[in-house]
Parts: sequence; structure tokens; C-alpha cells
Amino acid sequence: MSRTILITGAGQGIGQAIAFRFAADGDNVVIASKDSPAQIKETLEGIERLGGKGLAIEVDVRSTDELKELVKQTIDHFGSIDILINNTSAPCFKDTFQTTPEQFDLIMSTSVRAAFLLAKLCFPHLKESNNPHILNISPPLGLEVQWLRDHLPFSLGKYGMSLCTLGMAEEFKTAKIAVNSLWPHTNIATQRLKDYLSPEVYAGSRHPTIMADAAYEIANRTYEQATGQFFIDEIVLRGKGVKDFSKYAVDPTHPLVQTLFLPLEEGMIPISPELFRLNK
Repeated sequence: MSRTILITGAGQGIGQAIAFRFAADGDNVVIASKDSPAQIKETLEGIERLGGKGLAIEVDVRSTDELKELVKQTIDHFGSIDILINNTSAPCFKDTFQTTPEQFDLIMSTSVRAAFLLAKLCFPHLKESNNPHILNISPPLGLEVQWLRDHLPFSLGKYGMSLCTLGMAEEFKTAKIAVNSLWPHTNIATQRLKDYLSPEVYAGSRHPTIMADAAYEIANRTYEQATGQFFIDEIVLRGKGVKDFSKYAVDPTHPLVQTLFLPLEEGMIPISPELFRLNK
């Protein structure tokens, strides 16, 4: 029986890759996005080509009314919500003094606020599913000082989503809704990354398909197997027996670049303010 997957920011990048992965399993995929008509068309066509059924709903995740309408249209069209993937967040790699009040509000409203409200709105429908999941694209709660120092507003938004994971996993236990976070081991090669980070970062990144494959594996676990956890894409896939990750690499010959919010590992290039394009 097909599932219904609701994904915010699914018109491109990680969200689109996740949409395609579930579509390949014959699932229904709701694209909640403000991306361009061309990007939405490409995503819908890809979903249908892979064997899934797609529904695109233009939504500003900052708006409570639009989030309510998103859930209503999803139920009206597909009749259920089995998996919610909170993927949106506004980029802002600036420190406290460079961040305007408007930028701060945008970060918080597109990340933690959107994830919180959408989980709340989807709850009545998720609890009716046979194997419901909420997956937040957010990092482990390491709270390393360097991330808070270099770009506090963005870190607050992402860590806020992770706190939702921790809190809702406990709060939603009686409904047996699995709530987890997923974060990449490396930077992910998206258009946003091209826009905000240096070419060196892009070359040392992996394609969004690695996040999609990991998200799919997590969603196939039961509530008893996985809730309140903070998964890393590579570790999830290694647990499924994947050993060769070169297919995910933008440039397999380039050293991988450390992603945000994770400790530096030997052989990886550390992410640093010098790699950011601060004119954005």
C-alpha cells in the first residue's frame, strides 16, 4: 500500500531527491514549496516517471494559515499523511552583528517554527498511519561553540529543529509516532551551497541522493526501532551494508569538506568562515 509523504522545500536539492526516492517506491509525494514553476514541473514529472503520484502545493511555511491549508489539501487529495519531512530553512551564514532583525525572523520562521507547527498540524493524521514518521533535517545536539560563534542565528534555527525532535519524540510516544533528525556527514551539493559557499566546498560535497537514501531507510524502520535519534546519512547507509560512497561524490578525487555542526574527522577539510561567501 502506498504511503503519503509530505516534504517541505521539495522543489529542489535535498527535498527533491527525497521526493524522487519515495516516488520510486510508488508512494504519494506532496511537494510543499515556493520554488519556480520550472523546478516544480521538473519535480512532478520526476515523481510520475519514477512511479509515484505527486501533488505540488505552493506554500509560505512562515504562514500558519498556509500550513493549515497545506495539510487540508494533502488530506483532501490523498486521504492520509504517513511521513512528514521538515526540510526548509533560510540560509544566513552571518554572525550576530551582521544579522538584521528581518533575517533573524526569517531563519526562525522557516526552520524551527515551521517544523513545530507542521508537526502539530499533521499529528491527528500521522497517528492514524500504520508506521508514522516525522523526520527533521537538522543536526545532532552537539552545541559546539564554533557554530554558535560563527553563525549564531542559523545555528539557533537548526538546533531548534533538533530540540523539536527530542521533545516530540517523548511527547508523541503514546501515539507511536517516530520523530527523528537526519543530517549529512559532508556538505550536500545543492544550488544553495553553490550560492553561499566557495567552489572548494562544492567539489568536496556529495549529491543529495545520499540524504534521500538515508531518509528512505529511516522511514522504513518501525517506531520501536527508531525515535528520538539523530542520524547521520553515511552511518545509516553503512548500517545497510553500503561500503562504496564514491557514487555520491561530486568529485571522488577531492577531499570531503566537513559539514556544519559535526566534529572534524581526519582527512576532511574543515569548514571555516573563509570558505563562506560573506557577500550573500
